[in-house]
Amino acid sequence: MSQKDPQFITVGKSASARQIAVCHSPADDGPGLFWLSGFKSDMNGTKALALADHASKKNLRCTRFDYSGHGLSSGGFEDACVSDWLEEALAVFDRFCTGPTVVVGSSMGGWIAMLLAIARRETGLLKGMVLIAPAVDFTEELMWKQRFTDEIREAILRAGRWQQPSAYGDEPYVITEKLIEDGRNHLILDKPLATGCPVTILQGALDPDVPWQHAKRLAEALPDDDVTFSLIPDGDHRLSRPEDIALLLRAVDGLL
Repeated sequence: MSQKDPQFITVGKSASARQIAVCHSPADDGPGLFWLSGFKSDMNGTKALALADHASKKNLRCTRFDYSGHGLSSGGFEDACVSDWLEEALAVFDRFCTGPTVVVGSSMGGWIAMLLAIARRETGLLKGMVLIAPAVDFTEELMWKQRFTDEIREAILRAGRWQQPSAYGDEPYVITEKLIEDGRNHLILDKPLATGCPVTILQGALDPDVPWQHAKRLAEALPDDDVTFSLIPDGDHRLSRPEDIALLLRAVDGLL
């Protein structure tokens, strides 16, 4: 099965079951890569494809997937929340990442990566993590507390949803009360964390969505881990320029 031909696995039971699209490139025994996309992003973005191509050239396992409500996977975006996306990430990881794995998470994928690392630390499979503009706890810390005005918060509580305009020319993001409430069940920045593996954080200093100070909080919350924090002075949120991709791939190779 090629990288361009996804397979589908079922995650969840009965009414909550959804079909999750997975692109898995097997390789010889050895380390592999596991990609976790950001909020409203999918596994065919610039960084994800660059990572897959890099893995192919080095004969590494590489696994990417689309969260429910994203890309090729089933489900409605407004119906899903962090609990769903974490469940899907764990299911894909458990099925396909059977050897030492470097987890690469972008934006929300950085939060999912941290939750996965905490949940699967005892497996010993995590060889390292590269987190790109990690939006840990973003529903509460970046949206509810910082970005949302009183009017927006009232609209979400009253109507159960609010449309956030996209800064990237995409359709508006629908932020639901369910997403905000569920996110509170997964907040991790208020306590010391331990992944048991080296962590590299790549952060743009000009990121308007995840301020570099927020990413620094995550680095400071990992006192027992080997953490590298790289601040790109002219970097934005996506960090998808050729020089950003090159930095990402060097960080991955460093952990391999």
